[in-house]
Amino acid sequence: MLQDGKLYIGTSRKPDDTNNKPEYLELKFGNRHGLVTGATGTGKTVTLQILAEGFSNAGVPVFCADVKGDLSGIGAIGEAKDFLQKRADQIGLAPYEFQQFPVIFWDLYGEKGHRVRTTISEMGPLLLSRLMNATDAQEGVINIAFKIADQGGLPLLDLKDFQALLNYMGENASTLSSQFGFISKASVGSIQRELLILEQQGAEQFFGEPALKISDIMRTTNDGRGAISVLAADKLMMNPRLYGTFLLWMLSELFEVLPEVGDPDKPKLVFFFDEAHLLFNDAPKVLTERVEQVVRLIRSKGVGVYFVTQNPLDVPETVLAQLGNRVQHALRAYTPREQKAVKTAADTFRPNPDFNCAEVITQLGTGEALVSTLEGKGAPSMVERTLVRPPASRLGPVTEAERREIMNVSPVAGLYDEDFDRESAYEILTARAKKAAEAAQKQAEAQEASPQSSGGSRWTLPGFGDDEPAAQPAPKQPKARSGYQRETVAEAAMKSVARTVASSLGRALVRGILGSLRR
Repeated sequence: MLQDGKLYIGTSRKPDDTNNKPEYLELKFGNRHGLVTGATGTGKTVTLQILAEGFSNAGVPVFCADVKGDLSGIGAIGEAKDFLQKRADQIGLAPYEFQQFPVIFWDLYGEKGHRVRTTISEMGPLLLSRLMNATDAQEGVINIAFKIADQGGLPLLDLKDFQALLNYMGENASTLSSQFGFISKASVGSIQRELLILEQQGAEQFFGEPALKISDIMRTTNDGRGAISVLAADKLMMNPRLYGTFLLWMLSELFEVLPEVGDPDKPKLVFFFDEAHLLFNDAPKVLTERVEQVVRLIRSKGVGVYFVTQNPLDVPETVLAQLGNRVQHALRAYTPREQKAVKTAADTFRPNPDFNCAEVITQLGTGEALVSTLEGKGAPSMVERTLVRPPASRLGPVTEAERREIMNVSPVAGLYDEDFDRESAYEILTARAKKAAEAAQKQAEAQEASPQSSGGSRWTLPGFGDDEPAAQPAPKQPKARSGYQRETVAEAAMKSVARTVASSLGRALVRGILGSLRR
């Protein structure tokens, strides 16, 4: 499967249906990204499985999503079946050996894998707006919220932190608008309703701590194989927007965390983005542009991104142009859109004089594909009609008992399974609001006891002002006018917050290309 720095995909066929030559993906071009497309039932999942096996044996960590549940079999040794042996004999794969691969199971819900979490701050305003399907006005308010949190040192870790900050913004909208721009109470209310929907869909389990460390999906075993991280996505697919946003967040984290390495001999990580159309459906232009930028630049970080989807039209042309390695399974051509997809797929290949690409795409059998990979100095190879090799691991899902056994011996066992809720925006704002309410009550009682006291024109802001009232208001003294202007409520509030948390903040907060917080 691995020969001289090459990953074996399958064997191409001549026009007379005899074997032509082995088809490989050169590891040094593994970070030039790729595309696996084809209609339902044509063999995309098996292609993903054999690619993951090959990268793992080459010492390259892999991350992939298990959308249907059957990709989990990559963690179990393969089983001899007649049709698998027939394919091995057909393509000349000898010996055909079975193998079990090192797998780490992950699950946002913690049911079929180790918990995966991130914080609201690390998600960033752009991806959070995408997750909430926010309008332009709502996205503006979300950006202001992150600005206030960053400047004020309010850690946004989970949904209740963000909800507490939105409550504060709604209660002080007119004051904060003078410093940060117009904050509509209606927009704040709409965002709060979207947060409630996210919570009902289970998104609150995704936000919190301990947050996932990217290094934990880039592990290798003692024998030099790359660990295959499999995300259980069958339940997650019930919320497609959360699925797409989560995988995009992971790409963003990889981009921000990993150093530049140029073009290594093999990738540092290969990332399979299954059901890729969920990322781009109804995506705003700015998000598509950022995705294109990340895909283009992450290559130099040693990361290969492989999009897996049914239709090549699911991926924007600007992103499609960045994908050098192609595996095209059969497409149907019943509707005008499907016919356009066939033509698009055919036109992206380097032509082969032995057959008509557009015709062959609709005639491919299960487990058969048109394959073109980068070769030589990075030029695409001539497209070949290829029989994909059978997998060495199990074809089909693992049992629940097998899954639990794999999780129990996982290198990350116990690291992410328990929630940790440290002091963050919710606790800070709640404590200050309580303190401000007590101070206001004491001041009111003092004013009732001294009705002659005017009390002046002193302002207060819950949780941010001068919380301790004076025991006896001092008489007003005339002061000479000067050029000094009293700071606004918002300015005083932000300064108070900054003073309170400056020691723990320690540095300026910097957000990356997709708005996520750099660690």
